[in-house]
Amino acid sequence: MKIIKRTMLSVGLAIASCGNPNPETKETTETSETTEAQREFYQLKIYSMSSEEQVATVDAYLKNAFMPAVKKQGIDKVGVFKSRPSETDTVQKTFVLLPFESLEQFQELDTELLKDSTYTAAGTAYIDANYDNPPYDRIQSILLKAFPDMPHMETPDLDSPRSERVYELRSYESSTEKYYRNKVDMFNAGGEIPLFDRLDFQAVFYGEVISGANMPNLMYMTTHADMDTRNEHWDAFVNSPKWKELIAMPKYENNMSHIDMWFLYPTEYSDY
Repeated sequence: MKIIKRTMLSVGLAIASCGNPNPETKETTETSETTEAQREFYQLKIYSMSSEEQVATVDAYLKNAFMPAVKKQGIDKVGVFKSRPSETDTVQKTFVLLPFESLEQFQELDTELLKDSTYTAAGTAYIDANYDNPPYDRIQSILLKAFPDMPHMETPDLDSPRSERVYELRSYESSTEKYYRNKVDMFNAGGEIPLFDRLDFQAVFYGEVISGANMPNLMYMTTHADMDTRNEHWDAFVNSPKWKELIAMPKYENNMSHIDMWFLYPTEYSDY
């Protein structure tokens, strides 16, 4: 399979999982409905900035206005991350990851925030910025739905300094919607998620992109104490007999056409 690279790349996947070979229809339906109701939605907002002034303004807004306000709306586990610039991507970026219990909660958030006078006062430099001095160049917004086999966001257990931690965000694109669904199935029914768990990747989320710039694609985030640990984890993954077994399966051939990846670290005010 030929994969076009835009950034540095390591690829990994998983195993075929075993289940009840003859499940009762009623049990299967109930379990499916329960899981579907539990699946969270995620918004990933990516701020692009070209000056240190913009970076400082966005940081102050997120820390002092946005984070406290969204928590008042019952939204917990908010992640704020900085990108590590590379030779191929020198733009300064801040990534904000938000979990939602429903699409309604996502749709109502901005309206509810603007009703909060504490929020609008604390965020005035950002909210009321002049057109010729904006606090960012652009914002990209990606909406996702959690995978069935990991319906809720998880907080990793890392004790290394925040500046050394590696939060690895990946986007896997497919050539068509059918191949994309096959790739999602590879994570769930195929068993990629349990393999990541067994090798201590401490994933934050796995999500189907339901609105974004590079569809059809899925995205997920794994975490590591530092870059050396990250490399050790991926070496173990690609050399795993289960991974080699999985990629040899004809049913999963050609289900990826492109991979993007970002190495991030959490801000001091991030929940991760």
